[in-house]
Amino acid sequence: MTRNIIAILRGITPSEAVAAVDVLIDAGITNIEVPLNSPDPFGSIKAMVDAFGDQALIGAGTVLSVEDVNRVDQAGGKLIVSPNVDPRVIVATKTAGLQSWPGVMTPTECFTALKNGADGLKIFPGSLLGPDGLKAIRAVLPQGTQVYAVGGAGPDNFADWFAASADGFGIGSALYKPGMSTADIAARAKDIVAAYDGAK
Repeated sequence: MTRNIIAILRGITPSEAVAAVDVLIDAGITNIEVPLNSPDPFGSIKAMVDAFGDQALIGAGTVLSVEDVNRVDQAGGKLIVSPNVDPRVIVATKTAGLQSWPGVMTPTECFTALKNGADGLKIFPGSLLGPDGLKAIRAVLPQGTQVYAVGGAGPDNFADWFAASADGFGIGSALYKPGMSTADIAARAKDIVAAYDGAK
């Protein structure tokens, strides 16, 4: 069973990349994001795709330019996550046949993202909007819009977010911090998946 969890591996290096994705997939997390402010992110993405491209959706976060989209595409990544709504980035992502998940906070940003072809919306930072804010915005969103909460969403409040209609989550430092051992990543991933399944 695959879950609507995007693992945000900020700070990961190419030498750690394959082992980390291996334990994440094993735990049931198959959406992987390497933020572009990590060391050699394109090298990490390529290593992950070469090893697990058929088992996981792998791509980049903190994608701010069309050039970045093209480089992720060249590395074999299929997922583009941004902290903001930039129509040029969304259009370039969809033109390349990749998934687009821009960061949104307001109804205006939600509709701008959807109008330009976004596959889903990333509420960021989730802690600012909160479950109540999502509930209010959900009332006006087109039916079926996928909304993930990122930043301020985790095992402690998965149930609150689900109750407010969140479809999934992006999980960063609760799952991975630079220098963490593979065993630690595996243990955290297992706990997060158990909390997700319990809240669902």
